[in-house]
Amino acid sequence: MQRRILVIDGHPDKRDGRFIHACARAYAEGAAKAGHSVKTIKVAELKFDWLKTNDEFLKGAPPRAIRSVQADIAWCDHLVILYPLWLGSMPALLKAFFEQTMRPGFAFKNERRGKLPKKLLAGKSARIVVTMGMPSLFYKWYYRAHSLKSLERNILAFVGIGPVRASVIGGIEGNVKARERWLWRLREFAAAGK
Repeated sequence: MQRRILVIDGHPDKRDGRFIHACARAYAEGAAKAGHSVKTIKVAELKFDWLKTNDEFLKGAPPRAIRSVQADIAWCDHLVILYPLWLGSMPALLKAFFEQTMRPGFAFKNERRGKLPKKLLAGKSARIVVTMGMPSLFYKWYYRAHSLKSLERNILAFVGIGPVRASVIGGIEGNVKARERWLWRLREFAAAGK
């Protein structure tokens, strides 16, 4: 089954040489080679202000760059979100990106007081790829993968995106063979549209 895939490279440093950028490229290449339609967004290259008030979130108009992102999210049926773990969570720029993007009217709709919001992005699936310096088992066991779960449950599930698969890549700093294995695995996931 051919899919429309949106790759969101969430590393805040746009300089080349970051492993997240290599992972995003590998996924996009693997998906395109398998015949999927692919678009890529590099959050570090977008120009947008951070939301500072609830009124901005609820009633403000998203910046042009964010409206373009929303069009790409509406187009896709599978999102791939990649980010490095910074201080135990996603980088602040990526969180600001989600706050701007997943607004009422686009990602969810409050229908009636006392009712849960309507999930406007239902029917889309996602893969989250997180890289970190610590071993992934330690992140999953000791920290209970809390930032990953927060993205899955508090953002993606809230707007209807699911199922969500995750790849947690840890402890590969300087390990060229492990990095190559992961790039190969991401190409395989991409070819399968997962």
